[in-house]
This record gives sequence, C-alpha cells and structure tokens, in this order.
Amino acid sequence: MWPNMFGERVGPFTTEREHMTSNHQPTEQIAALISETGAPGDAPTERLDVQSLGPPKPLKQTLERLADLDDDIVLVQFNDRAPQHLYPKLEDRGYEYESVETDDATVTVIWHR
Repeated sequence: MWPNMFGERVGPFTTEREHMTSNHQPTEQIAALISETGAPGDAPTERLDVQSLGPPKPLKQTLERLADLDDDIVLVQFNDRAPQHLYPKLEDRGYEYESVETDDATVTVIWHR
C-alpha cells in the first residue's frame, strides 16, 4: 500500500509496499494479469497507477511514460475505467494493448509490437 496525496493508504491488490521489484520483475499478481493478455510474459515491466487522476492526465502520463521506456518493457497501467481515448493513440505509435477488468481497477497491459 502507498499513501495518496491526502495521506491515506491505498492500493488495489495487496498490502505489499511495492508492486514491482527494483529490477522490473513483476509480482505474481502482475504476472497473472499479464498472462491473461498477449503481452510477452518474460519481458521487464513497469507499473503506472493513474486511478486517482482525472482526464486527461492518465492519457498524458501513460504516453509520456511509454516515450521514456525501452521497447522491450511492458507497461502495466491501473485505471478506474478502460482508457478508450488512449487506444487509438497506442495503435498510432505501434503499441499493442489489452485491458483486463479486476475488482479494483481496469488494468491495461501495453507492449511494443
């Protein structure tokens, strides 16, 4: 769990402090979500939580993060809804993606073709 801007502890999946280890290896929960998609399961991962942000910040932050990542890294984005406006921008930039609904979030897994 991690504190949000109001100091409240929030987290969609576990009580673990971090969802990723320092070497970009996914936790078991993240790996399970990635396995539900066509993303490469053995690729390094980055996690981006935009659930608390209002539009257009999730779209902007996701595109900025993707621009900073190497092509082999899979981005796992947590949002409170499916990012419909992001999908065409990902396609234009050569990314593939799949969204998975969980009890706590919509998780969009994004990887480079």
